[in-house]
Amino acid sequence: MELQNETDPKAQQPTPEKDSNATPEPVVTAAEEQAPAATAPVEPATVAPEAPEAEAAPEALPEKEPEKEPEEKAADEKADEKPQLEIPEGKEEVVSFLAMLVEQPVEQVREAVAKVKAAFYNIRKGELEAEKQAFLDKGNEEAAFAPLPDALEEKVKELLNKFKERKAERIAQLEALRAEALAKKEAALAKLREIVDDTDNVNRNYALFQQLQKEFKQAGDVAAEHVTRLWREYTKLTENFYDRLKINKELRDYDFKKNLEAKEAIIKEAEAAAQEPDVIGSLKKLQTLHDKWREIGPVAPDIREELWQRFKDISTAIRKKHQSYFEERKEREKANEEAKTALCERIEAIDFSELSSYKAWDEATNQIKELQAEWKKLGFASPKVNSELFARFRATCDKFFEAKAEYFKRVKGEANENLRKKLELCEAAEALKDSTEWRKTTDQLIELQKKWKEIGAVPKRHSETVWKRFISACDAFFENKNNSTKTQRETEAANLAAKREIIAQIEALAENGDPATAGDTLQELRAKWNAVGHVPFKEKDALYEAFQAAVKKVNAAFSLRETRVKLTNFESNVEQMPADSLSRERDRLLRAYEQKLNELRTYENNASFFRAKSKAGNSMLQEVERRIARIKEDLAVAERKIAMVDEKIKAEKAK
Repeated sequence: MELQNETDPKAQQPTPEKDSNATPEPVVTAAEEQAPAATAPVEPATVAPEAPEAEAAPEALPEKEPEKEPEEKAADEKADEKPQLEIPEGKEEVVSFLAMLVEQPVEQVREAVAKVKAAFYNIRKGELEAEKQAFLDKGNEEAAFAPLPDALEEKVKELLNKFKERKAERIAQLEALRAEALAKKEAALAKLREIVDDTDNVNRNYALFQQLQKEFKQAGDVAAEHVTRLWREYTKLTENFYDRLKINKELRDYDFKKNLEAKEAIIKEAEAAAQEPDVIGSLKKLQTLHDKWREIGPVAPDIREELWQRFKDISTAIRKKHQSYFEERKEREKANEEAKTALCERIEAIDFSELSSYKAWDEATNQIKELQAEWKKLGFASPKVNSELFARFRATCDKFFEAKAEYFKRVKGEANENLRKKLELCEAAEALKDSTEWRKTTDQLIELQKKWKEIGAVPKRHSETVWKRFISACDAFFENKNNSTKTQRETEAANLAAKREIIAQIEALAENGDPATAGDTLQELRAKWNAVGHVPFKEKDALYEAFQAAVKKVNAAFSLRETRVKLTNFESNVEQMPADSLSRERDRLLRAYEQKLNELRTYENNASFFRAKSKAGNSMLQEVERRIARIKEDLAVAERKIAMVDEKIKAEKAK
């Protein structure tokens, strides 16, 4: 995530009007702004009325921001010019990035070093929390926890100490340069004072006076606490010198004209700067123009005030534009902070602990990605909260995707376990396919088929293969059984009698059955019917039609009532069910629903298989199709039960 590094401007008030002959506060230069101490307010000095040609130094810019440490000032200026800092994510990459930064100029990377330091210790904090949690998970006492030493953390401390030493060296260097400049300015002022006091040789010392003025201006920047005093004394000496100077009017007018042209040029540059879209650059340009203005000599007294007022008005406009820019940016950052906070709350409100299917996880994933897309569209919040909000948002995203990966890993493991179980059933069925113990083996294979239905889904790429292997073994046995002629007629006759008895029981159920148990009884009779073997071929169709007719009678008599009774009873149970049991009941219903779906798929595969066989398999196909219809009815009932539980859960949450 990119980090911002800009400072909001403070409220600025225009400097009060001053007398045209007063000595205003000097504009602080870029180097002077780096001084550790703030410039104190200066009272205006009065110029002697008999020296109108001595022009006052330029008035200060409208009120400036508080002075900062030298490195802070330099870093703030660089922050406006450079792109936003991007910090690497990896721990080792952060340390390498810090090692590179500490070798750069101190003024340029001060804030970058601080942000990289914070990024490293955010990572380290997460490691310590994980290390501590692992320690506690082993049953240890929290008071006994002691973090393991970290070589990278020691490296970071060494780098920060090195940077601190370089910073101190730089400050000492700047202070030495300012002290040297102060000595030069003091010496120049002393010589200027001697010339001013030598009233008999003022004209003769004019060239030397100009040379000393040049030396004073070129001496360099001094500490902020000396600026006002030095410029006040320099201005007073200049005014006194011009008061005593008896040069001809032509030379004086020439100087006035030359200075006027220079100041008009500065005003034009200021007007151009006021039109620039880069408000930060225009303010820096204005600061430079004020430095130039201060170095230019006086103009004619009658236009002095008007010329200065023009320049001051442009300066005020640029400063106000600069202030408005930062106020607008602050408002944007505030709006982005509120929007990002809202996104954090929305993503944290997603309860993914209850997700229990691929579909549910996919829907939640799409929701997370939509929130991430919204986040990317937002700009920066204020620097002090932007990183915190991003860490908060990202933590929830990471937690979600970790939970999703764990779920898919667990489901995959369950599917592989189901595959192992079904392969065991395949091996058991294949071991029985050549058996001639028809009744015993039939019961065994039916039991294997029941177990098959109870086992959950397997990996999709193995599903069809393992099913075909299992059903092929079952079909092989039943085909051998059907081809057997041993006692076939006796068996078929017995089967015919058994199925007629079942039909009679179904018809009796339609007439006298209990609605509450009719459905279960019919299922048992159907199971008995399916367990009975073949009947004589000439009786087969008529017998099946009689069976179907009897089943239809029961369905017509009890199906709707049975379903209604079951649903009514279930609804009553749900209403009395405690709130903490509702989720478990819903999970149970979902598992039963999934099992029914698997069972439906099995019978639909069987139906496809029997349709591809010869006419001899028609009776089995019809039975499979009846079971498919019954399963679909059960699925519809299950869906209604799940809906009842969901409504109850919703009502409980609304309380």
